[in-house]
Amino acid sequence: MTVRIESADDPRVVEYTGLTDVALRRRIEPEHGIYLAESSNVIRRAVEAGHQVRSFLMAPRWLDSMADVIEEVRAGGADVPVYVAPEDLLRQITGFHLHRGAIASMNRPPLLSVEEVLAGARGGEGARRVLVLEDIVDHTNVGAAIRSAAALGVDAVLVTPRCSDPLYRRAVRVSMGTVFQLPWTRIDPWPAGIDVLRSLGFTVAALALSDDSVSLDELAASPPEKLALVLGTEGDGLSHRTVVSADVVVRIPMDHGVDSLNVAAAGAVAFYATRLPTP
Repeated sequence: MTVRIESADDPRVVEYTGLTDVALRRRIEPEHGIYLAESSNVIRRAVEAGHQVRSFLMAPRWLDSMADVIEEVRAGGADVPVYVAPEDLLRQITGFHLHRGAIASMNRPPLLSVEEVLAGARGGEGARRVLVLEDIVDHTNVGAAIRSAAALGVDAVLVTPRCSDPLYRRAVRVSMGTVFQLPWTRIDPWPAGIDVLRSLGFTVAALALSDDSVSLDELAASPPEKLALVLGTEGDGLSHRTVVSADVVVRIPMDHGVDSLNVAAAGAVAFYATRLPTP
């Protein structure tokens, strides 16, 4: 059914209100088992990944371009409501100009265990390249790192307990929906989880500056069959416990006195250097 919304206070669109309040959304979305997919491309990728739509919200002019997605969702037997409102009212509801087509409220899929995620990656063949994000607090960096990982041969993503939510609206959008293409879960506890990775056959490489670090070139020259690359938080980098627990500490060679890169950029460099040959 298509429902016209006349007021920002309409309880039927409460899941979409105040999207600019990050702290509030962090509480509401996981608590109610939802996440929000913003833009037509992101919604399409979420649906293709088998995620369940709760409702759509859009301006009338986007109904035609989203008709195939709406039809696909409803063909599965769910009479998912499509809420339609003028663009000025959409701005009141969401707190920003919704110019990317549409937004959808989605049911969060249950998180699998680390073992299940890694075993099921690559179509059940098992992961060989894994990204671990330790305490990354910026949603943009989480989304950008996941997008690079998906493009450059990483098979799965693990996030630590204090890392930002990969399904937060901005992280999903920046990832261009690739968060739905790569299996991911939380690794908890951390850094004790390093022992779990090691027991599954992974060499754990911490990207950090330390006196005993090896060059990324050296690691790439003889990469392990199964590698977990750990990237740290934007300001302080990886925790000391993580660095000392890792199997190897890796640095990216840099010029002109630059000592570090943005975490997402550093990840892209490391993913590319250590990627396995394509069959």
